[in-house]
Amino acid sequence: MTPPPDDEFPWWLLLAAGLAAWFLWQIVTDDLYAQVLQTLLRGAWITLFVTFVAFGAATLLGLLLAVASLSRWVVVRQIARFYVEIIRGVPILVLLLYVAFVLAPALVAAWNWVTGPLGLEPARVRDFGLLWRAILALVIGYSAFIAEVFRAGLLSVDGGQIEAAKALGLKPWHRFRLIVLPQAIRTILPPLGNDFIAMIKDSSLVSVLGVLDITQLGKLTAAGNFRYFETYNVVALLYLLLTVTLSLALRRLEARMRRRPG
Repeated sequence: MTPPPDDEFPWWLLLAAGLAAWFLWQIVTDDLYAQVLQTLLRGAWITLFVTFVAFGAATLLGLLLAVASLSRWVVVRQIARFYVEIIRGVPILVLLLYVAFVLAPALVAAWNWVTGPLGLEPARVRDFGLLWRAILALVIGYSAFIAEVFRAGLLSVDGGQIEAAKALGLKPWHRFRLIVLPQAIRTILPPLGNDFIAMIKDSSLVSVLGVLDITQLGKLTAAGNFRYFETYNVVALLYLLLTVTLSLALRRLEARMRRRPG
């Protein structure tokens, strides 16, 4: 199929801007909308914090898993594949609950077992905050998907260039940093950006743990004022603003990388 031209006018964006303008008018003219927005903006910072911290850690872990899955040692490859295949088969919501109420207490117990002989004060499960349990669950869940993105990108690099780098005497780390990764980034960036947008939306699931993100504050606000229509309109608007804005930024970045020579 022929791809659409890069200079095609984004009519969908014009329609979305009109919808956003209507919501903004409601917020300006309706005190209830304004109060709901003021309350939910506090949750927007939590949503952004959870997303950026979890995605950054998941990207690093995913890269390590991708490299491990391509290792020359079969044991390392099989361990990486086991992690990726098992985690990808578990829904994010189930993973959140499992990490929060099974893995977190187990980690605290393991910490106390290791540090007990050292005379340190035992840690308590409640010291492991629900916010960080939610972040840990998102890191574990998304690292498996990001690992596959990195693996596909790394495999897309021409093997001849790697052989040429070997012939020049470059060490494995230098080959990876200077030859493989810069070329793989062009393949990796679009699906990696999609995973980032998906994490913004999936971060709403942390509300099941009581984390005061946009969704949780929306539920509490609607339960208090019984104005579900107005409250969830603002919830949807905030998520749309986050996802659409970041999607447009990622598209511009992808377009710049496509135009870059080499």
